Amino acid sequence: MKSLTRWIFIAMVAGAGLGHFWPSGAEHMRLLSLIFLNLIKTIIAPLLFSTLVVGIAGHPNLRQVGRMGVKALLYFEIVTTMALLIGLAAINISQAGAGVTAPPTAAATAAVPAAPPPQNAADIILHAFPENIAKSVVEGQVLQIVVFSVLFGIALATLSEEKRRPVLSFCESLSETMFKFTNIVMMFAPVGVGAAMAYTVGHMGFGILANLFKLLATLYAALIVFITCVLLPVALIVKVPIRKFIKAVAEPISIAFATTSSEAALPRAMEEMVRFGVPRQIVAFVIPTGYSFNLDGTSLYLSLASVFVAQAAGVHMSFGQQLLMVFTLMLTSKGVAGVPRASLVILLGTLASFHLPVEPVFIILGIDELMDMARTAVNVLGNCLATVVIGRWEGELVEEEPILVSADWDMK
Repeated sequence: MKSLTRWIFIAMVAGAGLGHFWPSGAEHMRLLSLIFLNLIKTIIAPLLFSTLVVGIAGHPNLRQVGRMGVKALLYFEIVTTMALLIGLAAINISQAGAGVTAPPTAAATAAVPAAPPPQNAADIILHAFPENIAKSVVEGQVLQIVVFSVLFGIALATLSEEKRRPVLSFCESLSETMFKFTNIVMMFAPVGVGAAMAYTVGHMGFGILANLFKLLATLYAALIVFITCVLLPVALIVKVPIRKFIKAVAEPISIAFATTSSEAALPRAMEEMVRFGVPRQIVAFVIPTGYSFNLDGTSLYLSLASVFVAQAAGVHMSFGQQLLMVFTLMLTSKGVAGVPRASLVILLGTLASFHLPVEPVFIILGIDELMDMARTAVNVLGNCLATVVIGRWEGELVEEEPILVSADWDMK
């Protein structure tokens, strides 16, 4: 992945140079970026379905732990919703995408020519429930796919182990296959990004790069606000020993920041939380579940990036439309933490649901590594804090001397 990121960056620079010095030739490179986009779109439906079903039906202990499971999921939703709203506020304040006007030829092919008629609350709610799942997949209705997948997963979880296991095994295999499929498609990413950058710069010039760095600064500032205004108050409310907690999470966060992988930091994070004083059974439940349902940094990034795309495309979204998009992201961001470039897949699916053009996404991908480092670190920090909060909530947090534990964790 590091090598891929390097090639994406090189392709972005090369594409920008090509678009600047040979704009007429860059015009014909758009086809390559559209091929990459179409390949990414094919991932969305099977990936969301398989990961959500496995995430729900593959955790029978949610029913066994009962009260703790409900508390954990409630906490996850509150915190991730706060992250989404902070991302929304940050991009509306910075207006990082303002002034980036999509070229007419891009708008003609990427955007839906006519906006749908205004919908009332009843229409919006009704639209979330699919009448035909195949139709929802064809039309790219992400929210409908999510609703179907959640209900399917709940139904599957209520079956006996004998009847549930074959379907769950299929979904697990499908999920793993889509992970590999994503890896294969991402090998084409440098070509797609380079072509998109050449086309974009050829039409809009180098001024687009200023918006890119403004977006990066907006994300980092928003993440800092989230940590200080959400995570820190939560830690103080539940009386977490801040200095001891910072010492415990320093190494897992460093691993996540350097590798841009939450999974790389997972074993160390679990071990450190047990050392901190959280019972092993709570750690073993909360952190893996949080990797699907408590993606604070990713949630903030998705709301921020979605509105950036709308601003860059010159599409005005009312506050109500932005809130609806946040609600959609709150559902679609669940269950895909282990997918390489998962946020790209979710972002593209959300944009398609709201009829937004996708060209600005290729620009964002050029600095995705720098953005991914910060949001992944915040994901790990949020999940570590969640284990302490649930441990305190359950009255089982041990506050004596650090607990010595074995580093041997069975992650399967």
